[in-house]
Amino acid sequence: MKNVIQEYLKAIDNNFKTRIATEHTYRADLQKLISTIENVNVINEPKRVACGAPDFIITKGKIPLGYIEAKDIGKNLKSKEYKEQFSRYKKSLNNLIITDYLVFQRFLNGEKVAEIKIAEIEDNKIRSIVNNFGLLIDMLKDFCSYRGQTIRSSSKLSKMMAGKAKLLSQVIKNTIITDEKNNENSTLKGQMDAFRRILIHDITANEFADIYAQTIAYGMFAARLHDPTLVDFSRQEAASLIPKSNPFLRNLFQYIAGFDLDDRLVWIVDDLADIFRSTNVKELMKNFGKSTQQTDPFIHFYETFLAEYDPKLRKSRGVWYTPEPIVNFIVRAVDDILKKEFGLKKGLADTSKTTIELESDISDKRSKSGFRRYKKEVHRVQILDPATGTGTFLAEVVKQIHKSFEGQQGIWSKYVEEHLIPRLNGFEILMASYAMAHLKVELLLQETGYKPSSNKRLNIFLTNSLEEHHPDTGTLFASWLSTEANEANYIKRDTPVMCVIGNPPYSVSSSNKGEWIQFLLKDYKKDLNERNIQPLSDDYIKFIRYGQHWVQYKKVISTMF
Repeated sequence: MKNVIQEYLKAIDNNFKTRIATEHTYRADLQKLISTIENVNVINEPKRVACGAPDFIITKGKIPLGYIEAKDIGKNLKSKEYKEQFSRYKKSLNNLIITDYLVFQRFLNGEKVAEIKIAEIEDNKIRSIVNNFGLLIDMLKDFCSYRGQTIRSSSKLSKMMAGKAKLLSQVIKNTIITDEKNNENSTLKGQMDAFRRILIHDITANEFADIYAQTIAYGMFAARLHDPTLVDFSRQEAASLIPKSNPFLRNLFQYIAGFDLDDRLVWIVDDLADIFRSTNVKELMKNFGKSTQQTDPFIHFYETFLAEYDPKLRKSRGVWYTPEPIVNFIVRAVDDILKKEFGLKKGLADTSKTTIELESDISDKRSKSGFRRYKKEVHRVQILDPATGTGTFLAEVVKQIHKSFEGQQGIWSKYVEEHLIPRLNGFEILMASYAMAHLKVELLLQETGYKPSSNKRLNIFLTNSLEEHHPDTGTLFASWLSTEANEANYIKRDTPVMCVIGNPPYSVSSSNKGEWIQFLLKDYKKDLNERNIQPLSDDYIKFIRYGQHWVQYKKVISTMF
C-alpha cells in the first residue's frame, strides 16, 4: 500500500517540475490516491470554489463522510490569508482535511487531531519522507470510514445545525453576488425578488440568505421530529415530513430544498441531513412540556443556535428569552383581569364571539369605496403575541386554558379546533424561532391530548409586526408565499385582537426601522425637552406603541405586556 503513496508523489513531482502547475493541477492525483486506498466516491467540483466551498467531498452511497480543502504545494497552511476560510470550515464540517498535497492536517469537530508530512521541498525538488507513508494511509482510511456521532443533547445539535446554516448562508450570499456580477437570472435571485415583492418588503441579500439557511436547517429539524423511521433520512424525505400545520415552512422547504435545489448548495444540505440521521430528535424533545424554562430544549435551540449562528443578528433583533416564572405570571394576570375587569368568567378560555365589518375585494358599485362591505362573526378574546420567538407565551396560554378542562378531556379536541386555534395568534420575523414556535405549540397540543380532525394550520406567521399591513398580494409568484402574507394581513388589518401579550425584544440600536412604526413613535417624541431621546427608539418602546395603536385605532378592549 505504501507504493500507492510513492506513485502519488511521483505524479505530483512530475507536475511540480513544469513550474506552471497550480493547486488545481494536482487534484486528479489526490483524487486517485484516496479512491485507491478506500472504496469511496471522491467528488471534485471546481464550480463550487467560487462559493467558498471545500474542494472535495468524500461520499459512500448518498452519505457524505468528509471534506478536503487543498492549497497549492508549499503554501503555509497557517497563513493569515486562509484564517477566515479555515475557521469557517472547521466550525461547519465535522470531518475535514486541509492539505497542500504534501502536508495533511485532519480536524474532527473543529479540533486538529493529526498532522502528517509525507514530503518536503528541497532545492525545488520534492523529497519523500517514507517513514510517514503508513501514518498517512491510516489517517485516510480512518477519514473515509468516519460516521457522524450519535447526538444526544439539544445544545449539541443546535450548535451543529448553526455551523451548517452559517456555511450555507455564506455560500448563498456569495452565489447571489456571483450571479449578479455575471448578470445571471438564477433561481436564488428569483426567489429573493419574490420574497421582497410578496412577504418581507425591505429584505436584503444577507437577510434572504439567513431565512433560506434557517428554513433548510429548521425544516429538516421539523421533518426529523416527525420521522417514523430512524435508519434513513434525506432532504427529499424531509420535504414530505414537515407537518401540514405549518404550510408555509412545508411549502417553502419543498420549493427551495427540493428537486430544484441549486447545485452549489446540494453538498451542504445533504451533509446537514447526515447530522439528522445521527440524531433521534423525537427523543431529544420528549417530555419538553414538563420542563422548566431553563431546561426547555426549545430555549436551548433558540438561544444556542442564534448565539452560534450570528450573535449580531440576535442582538440587532433584541432576542432574549423570558424566564418561565415571568411568562406564567403575565399569562395568569391577563386571565385574571379578563375575569374581574371585563366580566368574562372563563378568562382566556372564553368562547364568546363578536361581529366585525370587513371590506371585500369584490367590487360593488353601490358602495362609496367601490368595495362590498360585509359582516363576520369572530371570537371576542383574540390573543396576539407580536414578537412570539419560540412561542413561549402562546404555549403558556395553552397550558393555562388546558387547566380549566380538567376532567373534561372528551371535549378538549373539539374546543382546541373550534375555539382555541382560531384565536391564538403570533408574529415572528426570525425563521429559526418561527419554525420552533410552530413545533412547540403543536407538540404541546399533542401532549394535552388534542387529536386533530383536519390539517388546521396554527396562526403563527412569518412577518414583521412593526410593518403595516400591505395590500393583498394575490398570487403574483407563489400562492403559498401570498397566503402567508395575506393571512398575516388579516390579523393586522381585520382581527379585533383583545389581548396583546408577550415580552417584546429590546434593542436601542435595532434594525426595526420601518417608516410605519417610526411615524407612530413621533407621538412619544414630540414636545420633549430632552437632550437624548434615542432610548425612545428602543424596540421595547416600539412594541408598546404598537399595542397602543391597537387600542386607539383597532378599538380593542385591552392590551397587556
